Amino acid sequence: MAGILFDELIFGPVHSRRLGISLGINLLPVHNKFCNFNCVYCECGWTDNSATKIVLPKRTDFKRLLSEKLQSLHNTTLEPDAITFAGNGEPTTHPEFAGIIEDTLEARDLYAPKAAVTVLSNASMLHKKKVRDALVKVDKNIQKLDAGTEIMFQRINQPLGNLTLEKIVENLLLIKENLTIQTLFLRGENDGQNFDNTTPEEISAWLKLINIIQPAEVMLYSIERETPAAGVEKIARKELELIARQVQALGVKAVVFD
Repeated sequence: MAGILFDELIFGPVHSRRLGISLGINLLPVHNKFCNFNCVYCECGWTDNSATKIVLPKRTDFKRLLSEKLQSLHNTTLEPDAITFAGNGEPTTHPEFAGIIEDTLEARDLYAPKAAVTVLSNASMLHKKKVRDALVKVDKNIQKLDAGTEIMFQRINQPLGNLTLEKIVENLLLIKENLTIQTLFLRGENDGQNFDNTTPEEISAWLKLINIIQPAEVMLYSIERETPAAGVEKIARKELELIARQVQALGVKAVVFD
């Protein structure tokens, strides 16, 4: 599977099962995925950071285009419920991420005051204070945690460099407020290795991390689109609801999406 890349800085609005009518923001290159994870389920396909020159959008261009787009949607049936940073990779890697968040909040307040500014992230950049400070200001700070053990983290998320699950958890613990965890549950095989984050052992380890992190909310879901790894199995809603009840037993809000 080659993956679906977003070929614009601002795309949509699209209907999101979690966020409603969502105006998407892609702060990454439009011709290739640029990410420090290589998740087996990513709709953008496999990560390819081999490009010798990475072209990222400029803050000034973003500010202008977002204002124009929000003005065009104002008082229409497509006025967004959310302005969502996602795109072709990890949005917080953009060097001007913090300033772009400021611009987004300003434009939102002017043209789409009901829209929730939302960031979907993999928590890899939370060690940077300017990233954390920006995320505290958004309405929905949604961070990925797909595994409870190092081996499953490596098999599902396939991080580049020396990123470990321990480091991701350390980063998440730096966020003291406004934190939602999203977890995609799945099972399958890739490159001769099985992965399954729904086994009793994996769920137990993941729940321990959720209990330590104590997010405001946990979003549970499974695959919806074709995945780069072949043969990935979608987890049924009934199974997700069982996991959600275990999260709720910890005193943490849990919501299932399908």
